[in-house]
Formats: sequence, structure tokens, C-alpha cells
Amino acid sequence: MPKGYWVSVYRTISDPEKLAAYNELARPAVQAGGGRTFVRGGRVVAHDAGLAERVVLIEFDSFEQAVAAHESAAYQEALVVLSDGVERDFRIVEGID
Repeated sequence: MPKGYWVSVYRTISDPEKLAAYNELARPAVQAGGGRTFVRGGRVVAHDAGLAERVVLIEFDSFEQAVAAHESAAYQEALVVLSDGVERDFRIVEGID
């Protein structure tokens, strides 16, 4: 079964305090949903239309598990805290088997 991934690329971080509060809530929500963080920040080299900003990559055992974790009450609470503190491109994608 193909794995599922959350891929999040931050365009701007306008409120670092909101991002920090989001991280405090999102981390346990992701772990409870079975997610494993592989990339969180760090160095970035961007090409083409990419932005050299914060990138987060989280792996789940399946695409369905990744979607369910995003829809969980705990993660939705984290999103409320984050609100307009960042602008990001967030996707849930299916890996290849």
C-alpha cells in the first residue's frame, strides 16, 4: 500500500508566535495520527519557481491515514491557532508503492 505524505512549503511567516503555538499543538496531533516528520525547516535550495523557505515533510503509512490525521479534531485545533500567521502551500500526496 502506498504511503501518504504531508508536504508543506511556507511562502511567508508573518507571525512566528502563531507558528510556534501551532507547532505545539500540531506535533502531538500528527504523532497521534501515525505521522513521522522527516523534514522540518533546515537548509533549502530552490529551483525554478520554488521558494527557499521553510519546508515540512511528514510520512504516514497510507494516504488515507494522512487525510484522516489532517481531518482530526486535534489537528483542526492546531490550524485554528495558526490561522493567518503564515501563508503556505499544503498538500497531501500519495507515494508510489
